[in-house]
Amino acid sequence: MLKIIRSTVAAAMLVILAACAAGNSNPFAGSWETTVITPVGDQVGVWMISADGTGIMSSDQGEQAVDGIVVDGNNVSFNVDIDAGGQSLSLSFSGVVEGDSLTGAFGSDFGDFDVTGTRQ
Repeated sequence: MLKIIRSTVAAAMLVILAACAAGNSNPFAGSWETTVITPVGDQVGVWMISADGTGIMSSDQGEQAVDGIVVDGNNVSFNVDIDAGGQSLSLSFSGVVEGDSLTGAFGSDFGDFDVTGTRQ
């Protein structure tokens, strides 16, 4: 009887550990306070990123939905089209998540815009 209980407990622990490991598969998921350095000044915002590869970028200029986020290890990338004062601007983000820190850049036709972020 004791052997059955030990086997059951061991199996349950493996299931719990596997579930925890699967839940941490996207290091980019969460809420990020970000700063984008642009030629017109620093743009502060909050990015809400879901584990399913979607999110919302919010700032004083409004909100922008993001989808197609690709996470490869700690590397993250996505493309987004934003309204920049009535003009559409296509941006390509590439960055790295290290714990609760994010560094990267948006690439655009006007050059790169550095990005930093801290998980909230």
